[in-house]
Amino acid sequence: MKTIKDPVHGHVRVSDAILPLLDAPHVQRLRYIRQLGFSHLVYPGANHSRFEHSVGTMHLAGAMARELEFDADDCLLTEAAGLLHDIGHGPFSHATEPLLTEFCGRGHDDITPLLTEDLAPVLSEAGIDPKEVAAMVNGTHRYAGIIHGDLDVDRMDYLMRDAHYTGVPYGTVDPERLIHSSAFSEETGLHLRENGINSAESLLLARTLMRPSVYFHHVSRIAESMILLASLSHATALGGNAFHELVRMNDFAFIAALISSPSQTVVSITQRVLDRRLYKRALYVGQDQVNAEEYRQGITIIRSRDIAEEIACVAGVDAMSVLVDIPAFPSEMQMGIFVRNHYDLTSLEELSPLLTALNKARRSQWRLGIYTIPGQQNAVADASGRVLSIKKPTKQDRLLL
Repeated sequence: MKTIKDPVHGHVRVSDAILPLLDAPHVQRLRYIRQLGFSHLVYPGANHSRFEHSVGTMHLAGAMARELEFDADDCLLTEAAGLLHDIGHGPFSHATEPLLTEFCGRGHDDITPLLTEDLAPVLSEAGIDPKEVAAMVNGTHRYAGIIHGDLDVDRMDYLMRDAHYTGVPYGTVDPERLIHSSAFSEETGLHLRENGINSAESLLLARTLMRPSVYFHHVSRIAESMILLASLSHATALGGNAFHELVRMNDFAFIAALISSPSQTVVSITQRVLDRRLYKRALYVGQDQVNAEEYRQGITIIRSRDIAEEIACVAGVDAMSVLVDIPAFPSEMQMGIFVRNHYDLTSLEELSPLLTALNKARRSQWRLGIYTIPGQQNAVADASGRVLSIKKPTKQDRLLL
């Protein structure tokens, strides 16, 4: 048994069976991957790592399993899934997710190859089935709701942890109450007792408030867009397995690769991020100013570069000085989790009118961003409006800029 002092949960106990997993290279790599990508450029304290979050998720997953009275083997499986759920992330976490999905053909929760090949001996020694861990993480296991669900322990930990390190006072979550209010049956899966409704609403509110303040802050989005452009240019120039090699790196190796790229443009963009000489917003608009249906699913990196080049051509500027950031619309928070109300199971939507208001707020938070170097914002903004058929901003939209 090992004890880790965690700033969010206090003392976290790691069982002897889990210790070899904790020391595995794929888990130790997470020490050198920032949890919040480039949010430290906004919040200087946001330097916490995926490793800390994984340990915290393991802790809450174990607490949930014990609350649900799982047997020893299922408790061990749940803790292992909590610890390993993020080993598929690329450098700077979600900042490089597009590289994974578009050029490597997987998402960060597709960790089957890592489990069945690299970690198989360690898992086998602990008596844990790698396929069951993978199913827990990708959402297909009967217990997956604990790690990959509407009120999962992953969200509980990252909301608390991200609020703690950024100093943003919106990530208020009561994991003990949520865990204590949880129940499981083979028929309905993971569900909530009626006394956990307020805690569930608090988690949903935290998700909604943290999104614009932290997870989609425009400075973070600009830095991420710059790094994606640098990565695309670097890997395209090198060819071969360059994309696959980049996403397996930690943050330090990733930046070192870009800063030593044979492309001077890549080096220049990367150095700007390191020096915090970021591009600026030329255009920043909401759903009401664009063709919403066209951008509902977001766009690929390649498509964003095509649009950027078109805008640059109209504006008469260098294409590498224009960035197009069009994320997917925020998904509706449709709580598939049920609440046991006396003797019946009722959906949380029926019992919580707050959900409708929160989904409306999430839709209003979406922004399409066009970024460029200082001094040419007006030219790029005008060109962007013409290329993307942007509707004229209202007075409120101008205030948001």
